Parts: sequence; C-alpha cells; structure tokens
Amino acid sequence: MATTTPEAPVTGADSGDAPLAINVLADRVLVQVGQADGERRSRAGILIPATAQVSRRLAWARAVAVGPHVRSVKVGDNVLFNPEDRFEVEVQGEEYVILRERDVHAVAATRFDGGTGLYL
Repeated sequence: MATTTPEAPVTGADSGDAPLAINVLADRVLVQVGQADGERRSRAGILIPATAQVSRRLAWARAVAVGPHVRSVKVGDNVLFNPEDRFEVEVQGEEYVILRERDVHAVAATRFDGGTGLYL
C-alpha cells in the first residue's frame, strides 16, 4: 500500500525548519487554494471585494497530496469543490484544505484525452 506525498515538500514560507512530507490517509485530498480568493474582477472589469458573498460559488484548488484510496485525483490536478464544505489546516505557516474525494465536483488535468480536460 503506497501513499502519495506532495510533489514538492510542504514547507513554511519563513521557517528555517526542514521540509515536512505529508501522507494523506484514506480517501482524503490535500489541496492548496490559490491566492485568488481575495478580490477579483468581473468580465466587465468591475472589482469585486473579497468580502462580497457569492451564493453557492465553487472554488478551484491544486491537489498537493492524495490518500491511497483516491481514484480520480492525482497530485498536481486542479479540483473543483464547495468552499463551505472544507476543513482548513495550517502546516508550517501555509494554509491547506483537506477534502474527501466525494466532495470534489470536478477534476481538471492535462492527462485526460480529448474533451474539455474536466473529469465530471
């Protein structure tokens, strides 16, 4: 039984500690949400502040580790999930989110043949 560790060791931004390898258990996926969670712009160029509530908006994140029982997600994939159903964790000063595989709505990766690149 093999577990998947992050493609790059998880380290703190300002810590002098050695890199920390993470093994995720069971059907869990460890993701890192991009910095785009703050302010964003609409298609028309209107600035939308981070405090604005968008009803039921799903978010994208990059998978940095997956458990041994995860079948659809690989390290490095972008996953679509509901931000309200997440568990946040801080590892050496970096913010991560732990999801169950069943909470992932879509996977975007270059390894899929043809189509849109989304595995729904």
